[in-house]
Amino acid sequence: MKLIIQIPCLNEEESLPRTLADLPRRVEGVDEVEWLIVDDGSTDGTVEVARAGGVDHVVRLTNNKGLAAAFAAGLDASLKLGAEVIVNLDADNQYSATDIPNLIAPILAGDADMVVGTREVNKIEHFSPLKKLLQRLGSWVVRRASGTTVTDTTSGFRAYNREAALQLQVVSDFTYTLESLIQAGKMLVAIDQVPIATNPPLRRSRLFPSTSAYVRRNALAVFRAYAMYEPLRVFTIAAIVLLVAALAAWTPFLAEWILDGDSSGHIQSLILGAVLAIAAVQVFALGVIGDALAGQRVMTQRALERIRRVELNLGIEPSHYERGTPSIEEIERIRA
Repeated sequence: MKLIIQIPCLNEEESLPRTLADLPRRVEGVDEVEWLIVDDGSTDGTVEVARAGGVDHVVRLTNNKGLAAAFAAGLDASLKLGAEVIVNLDADNQYSATDIPNLIAPILAGDADMVVGTREVNKIEHFSPLKKLLQRLGSWVVRRASGTTVTDTTSGFRAYNREAALQLQVVSDFTYTLESLIQAGKMLVAIDQVPIATNPPLRRSRLFPSTSAYVRRNALAVFRAYAMYEPLRVFTIAAIVLLVAALAAWTPFLAEWILDGDSSGHIQSLILGAVLAIAAVQVFALGVIGDALAGQRVMTQRALERIRRVELNLGIEPSHYERGTPSIEEIERIRA
């Protein structure tokens, strides 16, 4: 059994050596352990540092495509390199790599297809009280959308077996953590979680320059995931809200008409209520259309899964792939 530890990277030449130093080369229950980095268009010496640190595989994207795209590229490459278990780890050394054996234990035992490493968010000192509150709130929302019990839905420290990795198709251009969890919850993927330790921060987060950016981007990601996977529910709720607002706008007219028999006033309220009622019907119609599209998305996802299986059977090499440590033939070719 082969385990590949993948690390998406963007200009991580300073923090990557520390992260690589903690990675295991042997894990009980696993025959081979290999390391892979996904260079997401770095402009520093990230790849050189990775090779010096003993990385086995490099996926070098031609330009910065974002964390979600880097994760997906690493997942695809790991599968094509023969991984049966894949661990995703951040390059900033946020997560303790010593927890990797615990992370993959439910997969090796056959109890889970996907395992999320959950942090004790309330005990992370560099998280502000507001961020801790938002983490709990966001995780609650994602749990409702995914039908899972994962308490730390934004954790990027995760393990996947081959079947789970084959089924995941991330389309977000920002973060994969929320979408992949919701997607896995909707599929026949057994999800588990294990507690993990965290390391002191080496640098500030590049994904979220401020708390407001964190709120804005995560809220948008959650709403998008909800709209993709539960469109009828989302748009029906929005339609009900608009319909209630329409009834509230009509209330002054209806009250005066019923109580006093005067139907000549409150024209503005009638117009506003009519506009809101029409909007409610349109929003509900969007939900019906979205529900039909969601069915098509599931069919497309299954087709992409089969294409991925065919590619694996044909032995197609990963895209943008380079060996971490050059082979003897490559060294001789470079010297020549």
